[in-house]
Amino acid sequence: MPELPEVETIRRNLEQTVVGSRVLSISDPTHERTLRNQQGGIAGLRAGLEGMRLGAAVRRGKFLWFPLAGDVTSAEGSLALVMHLGMSGQLRVESGDAALHSAGSAAPPPAQQGLGEARPFAHERLRFALDNGKDLVFCDQRTFGHVELRPLRPTADGAPGGMGAPEPLLPQGVEHIARDVLDSCRDTTKFVEKTSCSARAIKTKLLDQSIVSGIGNIYADEGLFAARIHPAAPGRSLSDRKLRKLLGAVAAVMEQALDFGGTSFDRLYVNSWGNPGEFAKELQVYGRGGQSCRRCGTRLDKMIIDGRSSVFCPRCQRKR
Repeated sequence: MPELPEVETIRRNLEQTVVGSRVLSISDPTHERTLRNQQGGIAGLRAGLEGMRLGAAVRRGKFLWFPLAGDVTSAEGSLALVMHLGMSGQLRVESGDAALHSAGSAAPPPAQQGLGEARPFAHERLRFALDNGKDLVFCDQRTFGHVELRPLRPTADGAPGGMGAPEPLLPQGVEHIARDVLDSCRDTTKFVEKTSCSARAIKTKLLDQSIVSGIGNIYADEGLFAARIHPAAPGRSLSDRKLRKLLGAVAAVMEQALDFGGTSFDRLYVNSWGNPGEFAKELQVYGRGGQSCRRCGTRLDKMIIDGRSSVFCPRCQRKR
C-alpha cells in the first residue's frame, strides 16, 4: 500500500502538472467500486466537477484532494475532489503519444494527448481530460481505492488541513485522520499521551491513523529500527523522550524516502510518470527477515504483531 512518501511524491507531481487546470470531461468508470462513495455515481461526479478548476493538490496522511474553484456552485459549499489510492492506486498524468516516460525521467514530456485519443493504462478506472492538454488518470488494480466529491469543513485546530495549501479546511470524513510526522502543525504531545498509556505494541500504535497518519508497515519497521525500539514493546514501556525520538526517526526515514521517490517492490506503485520509487535498496529491515543486520551483522528476526508482519534486529532493538 502506498504510504506517506509515495503519496507525497504523487502530490508533488500533480502540483507541478495539473493544479490550476479546468476539468473538461470525465470518462465512464471501468469498475463500480471506484465511485462507491460518490453520490449519484458518475452523473453526480460530472455535475459537480466538470468546468471546475483544481485549486491545489493537498494531502493529509494517505488522503489526496483538490479543492475546487470555478463557476459551478454547490448547496454544500466548497467542494473537493478526494482520492484515496488504497492498496494499488495510481494517479498518472498522460501527455503525448507515450503513456510512460522513459525510466528515470523527472519531467513530463512536452507533447499532449486528448481524452479521445489516449490509450488506456492497465487497470485504468477514470480519466479526467483537462484544459491544459493533459489527462489525469486514476488506475487501481485491486480496486480498494476510491474517488468522490466531498464538502470541505473547517479544521478543528484552525491550522491548514494538509500539505499543499494554507487553508484550514478538510474534506468531510477525513477529520479522524491525524496529522502526519512531516506536518509542521502536528501535536507530538498528543501522540505521546495516547501512546504512553497504552499496553498495545508500539508498532500497532504507529499504524493507528487516528493518532499519527501516513505510516504503514514499511516505514513503521524502518523508523523503529532507526530509533532502536523493539516493535512489540508496549507503548507504556517507552519514555516520553523515546516516543518523541521515534517520531523524529520515522520523519527522517520518510524524508530520505522522498528523495528516492518512495518505495516500489512491483508496478503497483509508480509515480505520475510511471517510474518506480528507488528507496527499496536503502531499506534496513523491512522485507529483509533472515538476512544480516546492516548495522551489527545479527540475523534479522521476524514476527507477527496484531496481524502485521514485523522485521527487526534482536540485538539493535532489544525488548526491555
